[in-house]
Amino acid sequence: MTIRVLLADDQALLRSAFRVLVDSEPDMEVVGEASDGAEAVRLAAERHADVVLMDIRMPGTDGLAATRLISADPALAQVRVVILTTFEVDDYVVQSLRAGASGFLGKGSEPEELLSAIRVAAGGEALLSPAATKGLIARFLAQGDDERDPARSDRLGTLTVREREVLVQVAGGHSNDEIAERLEVSPLTVKTHVNRAMAKLGARDRAQLVVIAYESGLVRPRAE
Repeated sequence: MTIRVLLADDQALLRSAFRVLVDSEPDMEVVGEASDGAEAVRLAAERHADVVLMDIRMPGTDGLAATRLISADPALAQVRVVILTTFEVDDYVVQSLRAGASGFLGKGSEPEELLSAIRVAAGGEALLSPAATKGLIARFLAQGDDERDPARSDRLGTLTVREREVLVQVAGGHSNDEIAERLEVSPLTVKTHVNRAMAKLGARDRAQLVVIAYESGLVRPRAE
């Protein structure tokens, strides 16, 4: 099954480089290019994209606004957005995930990392590595408790005790295998609990679960 990729970046040279890389893979194809966020939203629908590689800084509708529009559209529920950013602007990380992105990747990443990110996002799995998740936790540590979402806190009541336990572990940056070992269950059981928690909480993917865990107050940031 071919992964349909949309490139959204205002720099034509970068789009060309990404196109050559993506089209070189037998399981991927670039189905469109957008130079601004509004065009990205339109093409995501028209070209039936599976994954959008989205730059943040674009003229007009920027990448964050475009990601919000895609995430809010039920007709685009299958579309996964990978934000392309730089480590110097990692303040955007939390905003990106809150906007509905499946994860983020530095523009300085190796080609194999970018291709892997596309495959992971298309598969609906966790794009954030444990290390990246811990970096996200650090951002919440810096922000404090001002932006907790009471509505999300109420929705935690739909989770079973085990699902809440798994969610806490996910928010701690642990992989399914690590969670399975900690809770003495199988990795498949962990994956089932993660999927059920996502369905109940309306999370698009694992990255969104991490955000919900902190915004709901289930997990409180603390320094180690």
